[in-house]
Amino acid sequence: MNKEYIKSFADENSAKLFRIHRELCLIPAFSGHEYERAVYCRDYLLAAGADNVYIDDAMNTVFPLCCDGSDRITVINAHTDTVFPEDIPLYFTDDGERISCPGVGDDTAALAVLLLTAEFFIKEGIKPEGGILFVCNSCEEGLGNLRGIKQICEDYSGRIARHFSIDAHLDAVADRCVGSERFEVSVKTAGGHSFSAFGTPNAIAIASEMVCEIYSLTVPDMPGTRTTYNVGIISGGNSVNSIAGNASFLCEYRSDDRECIAIMREKFESVFGKLRPGADVSVRTVGIRPCEGNTDRTEIERMASLAAKVQSEITGLPVRRASSSTDCNIPLSLGIPSVCIGAFFGGGAHTVNEYIIRSSLPLGLQSVIRILLEK
Repeated sequence: MNKEYIKSFADENSAKLFRIHRELCLIPAFSGHEYERAVYCRDYLLAAGADNVYIDDAMNTVFPLCCDGSDRITVINAHTDTVFPEDIPLYFTDDGERISCPGVGDDTAALAVLLLTAEFFIKEGIKPEGGILFVCNSCEEGLGNLRGIKQICEDYSGRIARHFSIDAHLDAVADRCVGSERFEVSVKTAGGHSFSAFGTPNAIAIASEMVCEIYSLTVPDMPGTRTTYNVGIISGGNSVNSIAGNASFLCEYRSDDRECIAIMREKFESVFGKLRPGADVSVRTVGIRPCEGNTDRTEIERMASLAAKVQSEITGLPVRRASSSTDCNIPLSLGIPSVCIGAFFGGGAHTVNEYIIRSSLPLGLQSVIRILLEK
């Protein structure tokens, strides 16, 4: 199937692509609450002619194409969830150049592209060797902890040969994953009146000390790797004239190298385990995204080079290689070659001002179809 035919399909179906995208954008899908989007995806695929689509226990919408009996399946996914809770208004604007809406790009644009890609394979009667598993998956964002793609890897254990995740811009291909470990730290003290109990340990002050200690840590300086840490939320106390009896904060470290993750784990444990007189400190792990395991880097390089070549040919722009934290973390941790590919251009991800460049969406459709055909 030649490139011009695929381009013609994308151009001729651009109105449908924009319609799907708009309809998805206006369905609230905070991580862990994306069932309505899963139903939309299932119903769309059924209407397109897929006869074996299902929603699994993790809220994934799954369409196996020619996968029966295969142990060489290619998985391609886009996640259904966004970072925005239901109280965030889902305004939608399209001025002909930019489309704006909370979650418009990450990952709703990719989800629309995935649905129309699956329809292309159905309508063209393509029977891919080894089979393709199209997955609209749940729980990629925040503390969803990649539940959706974990379920896929469990259900199809030993049968997946390669994996592509659509969750990036068209000028990037992520061929390494960034692992992370996230914690909720809670501090409790006796508290008391700010005047009469002055001198009693203050939970906020102790939590603040711990945050300062975290920010005094040095990250591993290993060539070819990057390691970071962050404290993202802090809360506690009751009033301005009360010595805080409770405080908590969420923190994380992340790296694209397993050894660096282990080093950061030891450093954080030294902060968490330090004696704090007058305080009860508890730590709860709230999220783990694993780093890459023992994978075939030759196959990953082949997949990444193909994706970069196709994206560059279609956009006329250079494509950079990157490390990223995506659904690819799970298959890579299991030794399954996996890369993250792009579907659009835009900006403002994870903000209410997120936007995509309208003209880039059909380019993303072309790209994904070609990558799957040339894989």
